[in-house]
Amino acid sequence: MKAVITVLGQDKIGITAAITKVLAETQVNILDISQTIMQNLFTMVMLVDLTKLNCEFSRLGELLEEAGKKLGVEVRLQREEIFTSMHRI
Repeated sequence: MKAVITVLGQDKIGITAAITKVLAETQVNILDISQTIMQNLFTMVMLVDLTKLNCEFSRLGELLEEAGKKLGVEVRLQREEIFTSMHRI
């Protein structure tokens, strides 16, 4: 199973580190990643593999949201098929 993670907010040090730390701790593999900074606005989109996920999908979402809140950014986790059908970041 795959999922899409999106991150959006003011750029600051540690965003990528905080998000990837959660992924490493939950055994989520990053398949593809794109990040951009546009006039101090940080955006990141990741395609991840959940095959070895060691917690519930909903718990992963909570952990990512918690990490995002600490940094003041919005983090969204969506199953790949839902993301694709919605075409929404």
